[in-house]
Amino acid sequence: MKDFRPLAALAAALLFALPAGAVDVVTARGTVAVEAMPKTVAVYDVAAIDTLSRLGIRPAGVPDKLYVPELEPLKEGATEIGTLFEPDLEALSALAPDLVIVGARSAARAETVAQVAQTIDMTIDGDDLFAQARQRLASYGALFGKQAEADAIAADLDAKLAAAKAAVAGKGNALIVMTNGPKVSTYGPGSRFGWVHAALGLAPAIADIETATHGEAVSFEFIRQANPDWLLVLDRAAAVGSNEQAAKVTLDNELVAETTAWKKGQVVYLPAPDFYISAGGVQSLERVLSAITEAFAAAK
Repeated sequence: MKDFRPLAALAAALLFALPAGAVDVVTARGTVAVEAMPKTVAVYDVAAIDTLSRLGIRPAGVPDKLYVPELEPLKEGATEIGTLFEPDLEALSALAPDLVIVGARSAARAETVAQVAQTIDMTIDGDDLFAQARQRLASYGALFGKQAEADAIAADLDAKLAAAKAAVAGKGNALIVMTNGPKVSTYGPGSRFGWVHAALGLAPAIADIETATHGEAVSFEFIRQANPDWLLVLDRAAAVGSNEQAAKVTLDNELVAETTAWKKGQVVYLPAPDFYISAGGVQSLERVLSAITEAFAAAK
């Protein structure tokens, strides 16, 4: 009689090696099988931390700075595992996470932290940001056994999007500008903030703006010539907590004052950390949509 024990042992080893109850997670680099219900999770992406928090999940490891005030309580009891740009591999190894999540600013370090534990890149950006945000929410819901909660949150998010679309309808075009101290750049369709135009159906004041990561550097004369009905403003200094000149000071000049947006008081200062640092996080997205809805709904 043949001895099947070696084959049985091999089969058992292979079974053990496969993720038990793996969930297919859609990431920025394709679909990845991740073992469900990871207990210890390290996260290097603020948008991911934001959405996980909305689901009631507290990461065990987080970066030294979260930038978004509403997320600061999550640092209590969590291990500091480096910065958004540079992981602390010693701290990460000591934490011994089951899963590491990177995204946006930390995505370039995915291969580095993958030496410690399975790593997924959950970057969210561009024209399709809203859809990506919903996909990430659904993935986290499935991964952590919170599908019902994720569905309910998605319904709330859809309602806020619908309200924003209704508020901007027929209210004119818009120009997205970012100030960085005295410097100004603009963003249009296809850029990292292009989702505002795509998801809301909000017409851009200028359609062919260069789609660079940091926008297209422009002058105040450019803004005057674009003459947008609305100015959607991101104050980068406020987003990162620097002491650079505030957006309200930078834009308060004779050229910008000639635009329709300025004359009609249609300048919207978006919640900076939510729009810039944690873009695509569910709670941040809700606050951005609410700010847009409130401003456009008040316009006559």
